[in-house]
Amino acid sequence: MNSEQRRPSGRQETGTAALDATPVAIGSGEDAQRILQSLRDELDGLDRTLLETIRRRLDCCCRIGLHKRDHAIPMMQPHRIGVVQERAAAFAAEHGVSPTFLRALYELIITETCRLEDEIIGTPSTSA
Repeated sequence: MNSEQRRPSGRQETGTAALDATPVAIGSGEDAQRILQSLRDELDGLDRTLLETIRRRLDCCCRIGLHKRDHAIPMMQPHRIGVVQERAAAFAAEHGVSPTFLRALYELIITETCRLEDEIIGTPSTSA
């Protein structure tokens, strides 16, 4: 490992601070594999949380689509998309996450949200 490395946050650390921040397994290869498995298990848990959160977000967007349909509110709300993108940009700046990454991620999420809302709004309401 060199003295300059990219941190997951997107920030770059230099010198020994970067090396000190990285856990180093001293000992057997078994220890290294056990630590790696533990980190992968942690990552798998985070992925489950992320996927469940995305599912819940899409479910909420479907409820929004139903509300828009039932109250004749236009699907496209450009100012709302701007609010969501600005919030993601502020998060990126505050937490050292790549703003390009978050913009691309939210573009995908927003595209799927619009597709779902279009489907819902195009379906006649079952309430009479």
